[in-house]
Order: sequence, then structure tokens, then C-alpha cells
Amino acid sequence: MISLKNIFKKKPGQAAPEGKIEFFRKKYKKEQQKKISAQERKQRLKNYIERAGFEVNVQKLKRIFFNTAIIINLIFSALLIYYFSVTYGIGWGTVVASIFVLWVLIFVLLIIALWMMFYLAVDLKIFKRKVDIEDVLPDFLQLTASNINAGMTIDRALWYAVRPRFGVLAKEIETVAKETMSGVDLKLALEKFASRYDSTVLKRSVSMINEGVEAGGSIGDLLNRVSLDIQQQRAMFKEMSANVTTYVIFIVFATVVAAPFLFALSGILIQVVESLGSSLSGTASGAQSAGISISFSGVGVTQTDFKIFAIVSLLITSFFSAIMVATIKKGNVKAGVKYIPIFAIVSLVIYVIAQSLGAGLLSSFFTLS
Repeated sequence: MISLKNIFKKKPGQAAPEGKIEFFRKKYKKEQQKKISAQERKQRLKNYIERAGFEVNVQKLKRIFFNTAIIINLIFSALLIYYFSVTYGIGWGTVVASIFVLWVLIFVLLIIALWMMFYLAVDLKIFKRKVDIEDVLPDFLQLTASNINAGMTIDRALWYAVRPRFGVLAKEIETVAKETMSGVDLKLALEKFASRYDSTVLKRSVSMINEGVEAGGSIGDLLNRVSLDIQQQRAMFKEMSANVTTYVIFIVFATVVAAPFLFALSGILIQVVESLGSSLSGTASGAQSAGISISFSGVGVTQTDFKIFAIVSLLITSFFSAIMVATIKKGNVKAGVKYIPIFAIVSLVIYVIAQSLGAGLLSSFFTLS
């Protein structure tokens, strides 16, 4: 007779019911943590996009990037098939392997590149909004101080100081006013507004306003002093920027004028050496027929290779020069993004013009290839 003890005895490798419950509990907890982390990432991305003033659906944006990468890969795949089959007559095995590498590697790189470009555009937009807020902040504080001196409370004074010409700041103050009307404390609403932008001036101003409200002093006089300090700081920064104008002129001249001219001169020199080499080769052949052994080797750097080198060097130099000029003049690297295409285009145009003029002037002396 089989005992009940042997029936309910745990078999080897069989987990106890409590162990199974604990296993599923841990698994469920990990899944919940993953969901919460994904929601937090989506919310951070949404807040980051809202800081730039964009109203973009994150899911729709992901679909757009995914579809764009697919379309680009399809175009490259079609060109790859046509190029390999027509030009080299390569078999389908090599074509399929190349397309597989294209879809695995290039597709991922395209997605990463699209997201990097998007983040760069959003970051630059946020920086522009921050600059716009700092430009109109002193005038806004003065209007708010006038309203407070007229007998308004701080929240009403902020609301009635909004003007359309304040742009981004007007919209942000409207958001603060709506939050305070819904029951949010004014201090928390202002701190939330200041935390959205990486602006020391804005955060210091909001901090002084909150401290003044808590202390119960004369808020109007405080705001006037804050506005005056911001204006004095801006005037001091402009004076410092004017003192380094000489360095900016030197950098711009060396990048936009001197470097393209020297590269063009070097390219013309290569053309001259090639022309002289071809002329002297005929002389060497005549000397060899007379019993004299003379040989000339070809030019180590071709004209096409040097042009590629010159263009790439000018683009890299323009990029770093624009960053240096922005750091010296504006105090921030992001302000130099708008200078990059200007420096690059002007330097390339001067390079092409200098090379054409130099080749035309020397064509009367040498037969340039």
C-alpha cells in the first residue's frame, strides 16, 4: 500500500509552490519596472521636445524615422543591384550579401543619425528660446515692478505684464498663470518654469523673486534692481566681446580668406610641376637618344587628390573656426552653428575663384594640365 507521504513527497527538480509564486512575483515586478522605465523615458523625451516649443507625437516621430530609413535603404538597394549587375556583372549571391549588410548596418546607422539630427535641432531650438527669454526679461521685470507698485499682487502683476512682443516669455508666463489659477503655488510654478531652461540669469531672477515674496519686502524695488543688474551684466558682456574683436577678425581672415588662397596657390603649383614634368620628359627622351641618361618621376600628389584634401580641410577649418568665434563673441558654442555654413560657403567660393584666377594668370607662362 502506497503511503500518503510518498504521494506528496517532492520529486527531484520539482519546485515548491512557494518557490513558483516567488518566481512569478519577481518576474512580474521586473516587467512592471520595465514598463515604468519606458514610460519615464517617453515622458522625458516629451518634456524635452516641449521645451523647444514643438508639439510632436513621439510614436508618430518614431514611425516617421523608421519609414524614412526604410525608404533610403530601398533606394540604395535598387542602386546597388543596378550598379553591380550592369557595371561588373556580379552574381546575385554577392548582390544579396551586400544588400543584407546594407539593411543590417546602414539601417541602424540611419536610425541613429536621424535621432541625432532631431536632438540637435531640438537642442538648438531650446537654446534659441532661452536667448529670446533672456533678451526680454529685464523689460518684463520692469513692467511687473510697475504693476506691483500700482497695488497689484505678484501673480496678477506677472499676468498683466505679459506683452505679445515678449514672445516665448509671454507664453511661459501664461502657463505659470494658468497653473496658479488651478491651485498650484506660485513659487513652485516659477521654479518649474525656470528649470525648463538652462539659464543662470532666469534661475537667479526667479530665486530672488521667491525669496522676496517669502521675506515680504518691497517686491517692486527688488524687481527693478534685478532688471538693472541684468542690463549691467549684458553691457559688461558686450564690452568684453568688443575687446576681443581683434582675435575674431584674425580667425575669420585666416579661415575665410588666407586658407582658401593658400590652398588655391598650392593647387596651381602642382599644376605647374605637372606641366614642367611633361615638358622635361620630352627633353629627357631626346637626351637619352644622344646617349645621356636622364629620368623624371611623376608628381607624388595628383591634382584631383589635392582638391579633395583642400575642400575637406576647408570644411573642417570652417567648423572649428565658427565654434571658436562663437565662444569668443557669444560665450556659448551653440551660438556658432549659424556661422558654420557661412564660413564653409565663403571659404569654398574664395578657393574656387582664387584657383581660377591663378590658373588664368599663369596660363600665359605655362601650359597647365
